[in-house]
Amino acid sequence: MKSKKPVIFIIIAIALLMAYTAIFGIHIPIGSDSLTILGAPDMRYGIDIRGGVNAAFQPENLDRKPTGDELEAARAIIETRLDQSNILDRDVTIDKDNGYILVSFPWKADEKDFNPQNAMAELGETALLTFQDAEGNVLLEGSHVKKAQVELNQQTNEYAVGLTFDEKGTKEFSDATKKLVGKVINIYMDETLIQTATVREHIPSGKAQIDGMSGYDEAKDISDKINSGALPFAMTTKNHSTISPTLGSGALDIMVQAGIIAFCIICVLLIFYYRLPGFVACIALLIQVMGQILALSVPQMTLTLTGIAGIILSIGMGVDANVIIAERISDEIKSGKSVRSAIKSGFKNAFSSVFDGNITVLIVGVILMLFGSGTLLSFAYSLLTGIFFNFVAGVTASRLMIWSLSEYKGLRKPGLYTCWSRRISL
Repeated sequence: MKSKKPVIFIIIAIALLMAYTAIFGIHIPIGSDSLTILGAPDMRYGIDIRGGVNAAFQPENLDRKPTGDELEAARAIIETRLDQSNILDRDVTIDKDNGYILVSFPWKADEKDFNPQNAMAELGETALLTFQDAEGNVLLEGSHVKKAQVELNQQTNEYAVGLTFDEKGTKEFSDATKKLVGKVINIYMDETLIQTATVREHIPSGKAQIDGMSGYDEAKDISDKINSGALPFAMTTKNHSTISPTLGSGALDIMVQAGIIAFCIICVLLIFYYRLPGFVACIALLIQVMGQILALSVPQMTLTLTGIAGIILSIGMGVDANVIIAERISDEIKSGKSVRSAIKSGFKNAFSSVFDGNITVLIVGVILMLFGSGTLLSFAYSLLTGIFFNFVAGVTASRLMIWSLSEYKGLRKPGLYTCWSRRISL
């Protein structure tokens, strides 16, 4: 059988590479382009940790007071837009008396001068979206577009923008395409033309596709503009201000220091109590923690206080998984099995307990991701990434590392795999 002795060193090298990337990030030049993997310094933090912007938006060029339903529709669209941009720590409320929408959201990761005006540009365009014919007649408004998304045209195998209309929009778009077959429909953001499409056939289904995109980036840009312009009216900023971190300016440094100290203490206790399996558990936990940091920093998911709670909970589950495995191995050795047999049986018997504990949390995380929003999404995302890396590191990588170590003759002593209390009683 092929020796697996080098596996432990390969996994440790991967863990150290992940740690370096998560802490410092990586920038690799590739010809005229470059590959950048964002690390913890480029992570986006929530209002509670880093502060942010508070802005009031009001309808523009509206000769009447907006209705409550219109304000609720605009609020829902702004919230959806923030969620799609992974801005999870936000607060969007409406002031029906004054017709305002109040939005609070955190700074971008690379924000240095904390300019509220620049930060608000991230919310996207708040102009009114309209579909018009060649003469400039409005055929329907963007508020009747339920969703715009990037799709792959099955006939041309090219990227396109798929549109789904609500009931009123379906009727209006059907009427428009019936009259304009062979002609163009222009999509405007206020007075700015953002896309022109030729009508090939009558479309009564409420679903349409805009093709002719140069690639994914153009299709994504057009779909984002259509989604952002689905407001019931154009909006403008009335006033804005900065928000200080609710936990204090030094909260992040304190949390990082506390996390490092707690991780070191956990590793010392694991190694002292479980010896070789404890050492393996520390490497597995390092992979899990660094993996979660990368899972947050690379897609720029907002890390909030609830997200940190999710990370802490998943780390606790990772420790629990490794403790269960170490205890099972110790029990198998105590029953008289050899070290390698005990490792094999220990992982087999421990898997069901680890799986049951993780699957229940996985169900909760999935439900929160499907039905939650804002900081609940941050918590759910941290939980789900924690469960994933728990299985990758706490189960798979741990088994490979312990099995690799057991191939060294000097590391097959039963005492290296039994917990401290069991060694005293033996």
